Amino acid sequence: MTHAGNRLRRRDPGALTGIVGRSRSGPRRGYLVRMLLVAVFGLGLAMLVPGIAQAEGEQLAGTLQTSRSGPIPDVDITVETGDGDEVDSVSSDDQGHWEVDLPGPGQYVVTLDPDSLPDDVRLTGADTRTVTVDPGRRQPVNFSLDDGSRGAGGGNVKAIQLLVDGLRFGLLIAICAVGLSLIFGTTGLTNFAHGELVTIGAIIAWYINVQAGVPLILATVLAMVAGAAVGALSELGLWRPLRRRGTGLVAALVISIGLSLLLRYLIQIIYGGFSNPYGAYQSQRAVDYGLFTLTNRALASIVISLVVLVLVALMLQRTRIGKAMRAVSDNRDLAASSGINVNQVILVVWMMGGALAALGGVLLGLSDQVQWDMGFRLLLLMFAGVTLGGLGTAYGALVGSVIVGVFVQVSTLVIPSDVKYVGGLLLLIVILVIRPQGILGSRARIG
Repeated sequence: MTHAGNRLRRRDPGALTGIVGRSRSGPRRGYLVRMLLVAVFGLGLAMLVPGIAQAEGEQLAGTLQTSRSGPIPDVDITVETGDGDEVDSVSSDDQGHWEVDLPGPGQYVVTLDPDSLPDDVRLTGADTRTVTVDPGRRQPVNFSLDDGSRGAGGGNVKAIQLLVDGLRFGLLIAICAVGLSLIFGTTGLTNFAHGELVTIGAIIAWYINVQAGVPLILATVLAMVAGAAVGALSELGLWRPLRRRGTGLVAALVISIGLSLLLRYLIQIIYGGFSNPYGAYQSQRAVDYGLFTLTNRALASIVISLVVLVLVALMLQRTRIGKAMRAVSDNRDLAASSGINVNQVILVVWMMGGALAALGGVLLGLSDQVQWDMGFRLLLLMFAGVTLGGLGTAYGALVGSVIVGVFVQVSTLVIPSDVKYVGGLLLLIVILVIRPQGILGSRARIG
């Protein structure tokens, strides 16, 4: 057995396993999983547009910022009931954020004082918004502001800006989705609780950064370690015992859905239902690069994502554990008979998936603030990217996620931004009709 293992390691693993491996049970199981993911993705859109109900009382909130000026502080906001009774008057903070607690559900009128805006920023739309707040909901309110950068540089600037934003968003999705794809490739599990790993990483980093006063970079590293520990705990405490008992993949999928619900609402109980920013890198002005603008944190997010994804690719191609992952993904039984410790490989995959999900959560929290359901809202796009690229292939997850991120952002040129995730679903459906195995997937396992 040891001699056979040595022969496997001397061979080119790409010839045995492809990129990261395919489903071991053939195309039929992969087809069923893809169709299930499409169905869940479609059902989840109802919760994503325009938002998800929360259970900590009603609230209005918003963030005032422009691409060039960045967050705008000290802007006066007044909230009144539909009958004209004033609820509260607040001013935006240093991050341009404001929020008002409401006495209950109903219709409210939100007014922005244009005189409190900086001299180089003007209000392009109405200074009032009438919104209806459902029970237990945190309702976002947006005002249209202009700092003179709109339309500058030609008619294609908006498309280029959306393309760059989509690249950043797609790389962020890929960071989280690579672990999800590797877990499916090595275990066959479609893990619906992977989004909670994203949330856990973001929240742990927030507590370490804001509550403990640790710099965000160090807090991110500690959050990745914690994410790897959570991944290892879930594998050792739940999924490995279930595999030993012979639990089927459909039953495991249902268990992952239940685990997702449990973790999500446990996070809400502990963390709360509101959005919170990190303690650093928030008040940044966008840097003008000619055809597009980016804040330094957005640029750092792109660079970090690219570096991490390149390191993951090198690990899969050049290291012994990476080659073992690819072998297990292709054929677990053959890998085990060749001397590979399959359980150890799966444990490393779970730890790496948890660490990458935690990093993705921090990067998402930098752009959208930290929320209790942020990972769940990203989960559908992760599934779209993984399925689009090819189930079980790490490179497929990367390609599919970038395509989904770019398509979702650019689609706002023709559709409202509130329903932009529908574009990702439509793209997924088209690709599955044309190429059901995904962009880098294979119709059947070879070998």
